[in-house]
Amino acid sequence: MVAETSRAMAKTAVEICEEKKGQEISIIDISEISVIADYFVIVTADNSRQVEALSDSLQDGMAKRGYGIRRAEGKPDSGWILLDYNDIIIHVFDKEQRFFYDLERIWSDGRKIVDPKEL
Repeated sequence: MVAETSRAMAKTAVEICEEKKGQEISIIDISEISVIADYFVIVTADNSRQVEALSDSLQDGMAKRGYGIRRAEGKPDSGWILLDYNDIIIHVFDKEQRFFYDLERIWSDGRKIVDPKEL
């Protein structure tokens, strides 16, 4: 069973991504197939500046709500930043890297959440 905190964190991440005009926001419940986290939140940015802006906004917004980050990896110019919050992992991609890594295909055994209200 997924913890209520994980759901709240995922909802918060999606809200922040929407506020900052993130695109193709995707949520995958991986709680029943992996021990690394309960959810992946995946978002696409238009360019490296937006990758950085989304990452910064996510880190600030999550911190303001009391969610501490475990670690952040990647750089805006790499096209991918990973934000690890223990129970959720947020992937901020540019379009090219999102297509290349195709996490939705790799984690297709997880449950895709179409509407954040389902959380």
